[in-house]
Amino acid sequence: MNKLTPLLALLLAAGAVHAQDIVRIGHVGPTSSAIAHLGKDNENGARLAIEELNAKGVTIGGKKVKLELLAEDDAGDPKQGTAAAQKLVDARVHGVVGHLNSGTSIPASKVYSDAGIPQVSPSATNPQFTRQGFKTTFRVVADDVHLGGTLGKYAVRTLQGQSIAVIDDRTAYGMGVANEFEKGVKAAGG
Repeated sequence: MNKLTPLLALLLAAGAVHAQDIVRIGHVGPTSSAIAHLGKDNENGARLAIEELNAKGVTIGGKKVKLELLAEDDAGDPKQGTAAAQKLVDARVHGVVGHLNSGTSIPASKVYSDAGIPQVSPSATNPQFTRQGFKTTFRVVADDVHLGGTLGKYAVRTLQGQSIAVIDDRTAYGMGVANEFEKGVKAAGG
C-alpha cells in the first residue's frame, strides 16, 4: 500500500473543512509500549507523506495549504488513547491518521465523531470500528471478518491443512482475527 493512501483518504474525508493556511493532521499510535516500533513506523510514514505532499504543494478549495503533523502516543492503551484523542480535538486538528490498533481506535472514534473530525486508521481491523455508525470513521485495510476468514479458507484449501490449532494473544486484534480464522477453517472443511 502506498504510504500516502491513509493521508490522502483523510484529506478527501476532510474536504468540507474550510481551507486555511495550516491544516493540522493528528497521528496517534503506540510510541512508548511493547509495540512502539509499529507506532513509530506509522508516525514516520505520516510524517514522510506530509513532507512529500507539502513539497508538491497541496490545495484545498483552490487555496494553497501547508500540512502540519501533531503526533500523540497512546501506548496501545484505550484510556490513554481517548486522552490522546481529546488532546488532538482540543488542538483543533482537521483529521487524524490512527490509531494503530483496534483496542484504542474504537474508543477514540467516539471522541473524534463527537467533534466531527475524520479519523482514518491504517491498521485497526475489528469490525466494530467502522460499524458504529460514525460518519467520521474510516479504515484502509480489511476487517477481521474478511482477513481472518480468508486466511482460514486459504489454510485449508491452498495449504491443505486438515487439523489446525488456533492460538491468540487475547488482545482485541488477536481474538477477532483468531475467531474469524477458525470460522474460515471450519467453512472450508478443516
